[in-house]
Amino acid sequence: MFHNPKTYTIEEAKRKLEHYCAYQERCHQEVQQKLYGMNMIPEAVDLIIVHLLEHNFLNEERFAKTFVRGKFNIKKWGKHRLTRELKKKDISKYNVTQAMKEIDEDEYYKVFNELAEKKALLIKEKDVYKKKKKLIDYLLYRGWESHLVFDKVNELIK
Repeated sequence: MFHNPKTYTIEEAKRKLEHYCAYQERCHQEVQQKLYGMNMIPEAVDLIIVHLLEHNFLNEERFAKTFVRGKFNIKKWGKHRLTRELKKKDISKYNVTQAMKEIDEDEYYKVFNELAEKKALLIKEKDVYKKKKKLIDYLLYRGWESHLVFDKVNELIK
């Protein structure tokens, strides 16, 4: 028995991708993967991406800003992690820079301090060095700058 994958006309694929992009912000990479997953040929992929760009369904700068706001507010990611994740998605340096402006500096430090203090209370380690290491690893993994992390850890754990 042969598995016959569904094929789409360019119009069907356009409609499908319009819905895909309207549902939530997408980056070019996600849209391309979706189209290749639909077995579209490269020429059709390019045509559809141009259509989505022209009709503002796809906008890299808007995606980057939404991504940064969301991951910062919900997952409490620091600037290093946000930048790294955007680069993985092939977002241009210019759009990464623009997106980072979405984060208010005062809010950034406030979130960092709350996150560090809350996590420090949750670490049940008795050994001071192990406790520091756990907190440092946690904050660095979340993408906070190392100078902030080390200063805060030394302030919180003595």
